[in-house]
Amino acid sequence: MRGEIRNQTREQVRPQRRKAGWAVVAAVAAAALALSGCSALSALVPGNGSAEVQSNGGAPQELPEKPAGSVVGMGEQSPNWRDCAEGLQCADVYAPLNWGDPAGELITLRIVKHEATGSDPIGTLFVNPGGPGASGVDYVTNALDYAIPSEVQREYDVIGWDPRGVGSSSPITCLDAAGMDEYLFGLGDGENLEPGSADWITEVRAESRQFGADCQNSTGDLLGHVSTDDTVQDLDMLRAIVGDEQLNYLGFSYGTYIGARYADAYPQNVGRLVLDGAMDPASTMSDVVREQTRGFELALRAYVTNCLTQSDCPLSGTVDEAMQQISVLLDEADTQPLQGKDGRWLSANTLLTAIITPLYAESNWGMLDQLFAAVLQGNPEVGLALADLYYDREGGAYLSNSTEAFSAINCLDYPERAVDVQQMRAEAAQLTEIAPTIGRFQGYGALSCAEWPVDSSSDRGPVTATGAAPILVVGTTGDPATPYRWAESLAEQLDSGVLLTYEGEGHTAYGESNCIDEVINAYLLTGEAPAKPVTCSR
Repeated sequence: MRGEIRNQTREQVRPQRRKAGWAVVAAVAAAALALSGCSALSALVPGNGSAEVQSNGGAPQELPEKPAGSVVGMGEQSPNWRDCAEGLQCADVYAPLNWGDPAGELITLRIVKHEATGSDPIGTLFVNPGGPGASGVDYVTNALDYAIPSEVQREYDVIGWDPRGVGSSSPITCLDAAGMDEYLFGLGDGENLEPGSADWITEVRAESRQFGADCQNSTGDLLGHVSTDDTVQDLDMLRAIVGDEQLNYLGFSYGTYIGARYADAYPQNVGRLVLDGAMDPASTMSDVVREQTRGFELALRAYVTNCLTQSDCPLSGTVDEAMQQISVLLDEADTQPLQGKDGRWLSANTLLTAIITPLYAESNWGMLDQLFAAVLQGNPEVGLALADLYYDREGGAYLSNSTEAFSAINCLDYPERAVDVQQMRAEAAQLTEIAPTIGRFQGYGALSCAEWPVDSSSDRGPVTATGAAPILVVGTTGDPATPYRWAESLAEQLDSGVLLTYEGEGHTAYGESNCIDEVINAYLLTGEAPAKPVTCSR
């Protein structure tokens, strides 16, 4: 059905906030779209309920005995598994706040397990849906049968976890629901300033500084210990806790970055790793902004090309003329935002979020039909509903902390802090050139983390994982969020990387074609990777 949003986790670029510098800073914010299973956008249009922040993690689990204050001791914990959903068990385990001081303060990690359905399982398959900021607990709880085929479930215990800072693990917290609404949907003091001007940059930096201070005040020392490097050490601890000598892992999008960094740090512990929708670990923030902006412009153009063949397409003319119509809608939302029934604003930033959200899969393009038809009539509700889907907001409540965790993790993962105004202006001009429809809203990404209250010590260099077993790297040629060239780069960096190419549209490939599934399933079930790169089509 054209217009259905599938129950799938995707990562998404965060558009530039004209008032606050919310730019693309990574292959980002994966949250399961439409976990409620809605098949019509009208069911997603928000009401006027009061906003309260909600937890997505369920009841707390009984913790194991506190581990010995050592790296080895952390891996010797015995989780107290309890039933937490039909066919699933949950547990909380400890991890050091600071892996450099395992005898110091502890945090907790939530894990969920679906036991293998077969009698003689291979071991454990850890799953990460992406992000940063996505809940692996929610992913396994809500999307297991969609994400993992039955033959793989038969041979593996499947475990998802909320990385540190996320969801039901020790979380990053910044603002209450009203504060998040103002931060994401308000207009702000800098709305009428010229983007890129000195006054605008000053305003953006001040807002970013305030948001970082709010996160630090609410979260405390954890804010400085949620990098991917920290999560990689957590993951090796979890591997030891379940008793596996080697890590078997399925990571999507940002989850491929976790997997690649894990392989580089612990090549001797690599079992069967599938990295689908691959990121390039060596990409800088500027690289990511540029490539994702290019990717989403191309994906939008592919949608428009298809839309114009439909009798009910809300756009008209040639592809170039229809793209210009979208550009005009964005400009109008920038200068005259539409106010929704609940008082929030459909600004250019929110409209762009709404446009990007359905571009992750061709089956969702019908949502764009509804969006453009509504906005052309001056109705902001469809746009606000799609933005809510992206921000995991429902009925005025934020169902997860994915947005806050996204900021905290990325600001530690990308070490750039210095602000070079001339360079940012040049990069903004380049974005407008390569993406005439959306590029002008994507510049100045460096401002997002320039005022973050904790420093980054991360390395954005390439990975090699010398000595690791074969690692399957999957890329989709029409992927807007993690462009195909990133998969090519990662497979080339890894000494044992094997590239699997899907010639198609959308973000991630597992589950999109029988050919892709056969290669991945054979690898997970037998450990045998293809001897050379494989290309699959629809």
